[in-house]
Amino acid sequence: MTLLNKFGIGPASGGRGVTHPGKPGHDAAGTKTHGSHAANMPPAVGTTRAPAVGVESTRVSNGLKELMWNLDGLGRGTLLDMGGAWQATLSFFIDKGFRVTTDDLLRTWKQFLDNEDKEFRERSKADQSLDLTPVARANRFFESNIQYPMSSFDVVLLWDLLDYVDPAMATRTVAAITELLRPGGVVFTMFHSKKPEGFQRYRVADAGTLQVVSSQLICPAQRVYQNREIQDLFGRFRTAKSFIARDQLRENLFIK
Repeated sequence: MTLLNKFGIGPASGGRGVTHPGKPGHDAAGTKTHGSHAANMPPAVGTTRAPAVGVESTRVSNGLKELMWNLDGLGRGTLLDMGGAWQATLSFFIDKGFRVTTDDLLRTWKQFLDNEDKEFRERSKADQSLDLTPVARANRFFESNIQYPMSSFDVVLLWDLLDYVDPAMATRTVAAITELLRPGGVVFTMFHSKKPEGFQRYRVADAGTLQVVSSQLICPAQRVYQNREIQDLFGRFRTAKSFIARDQLRENLFIK
């Protein structure tokens, strides 16, 4: 059964690649893990800094459960995790046969903004020509970050990151993800139904459970998205499933 068959949408489009991971390799921090290399596949990489860890709790994730059920017929695949690099998440998906790449979107975005702000301050008043509008900054960010071949991934874990970037960056991020996903690829994302009081990271405990880790704030929450705004963001996708949890998080699966 194909991924799209399970979603009840129809037969999946072609062009899906297959990766056969070798024995996973982990460094001491658990930040770089991958299987054997396959042609046209992005290298499995991780962040160079382990996320700051705080108080941990667990939550049932119906969205993750639905994602894993639908990925069951995929076989070997490729996955991009845009949150922090967690050993538990890496090992979970590698054990399922996925080639995993991690790229910490929020931390990279914050570093990019800090570097641009510093550059702007250091320019003379007569030469402050750097365009600092949100759209221009988001475009410049993607000119040098999140660089992978088109149609590289079957799955993207976006978590709740769009709540912590400005709307222009959120729009540009979804556009980039759209190009990175293969036909039939899936995005797993979450949105807060009210402004979060703190910042949390998520790691996979099992096929239906997430560990929630309070972490040092990287960027303040920018916006609370309404359902219609979320649908507009992912206008080029089909909304497969949506789940509302008691902890004010809405989980969504979008299929390309």
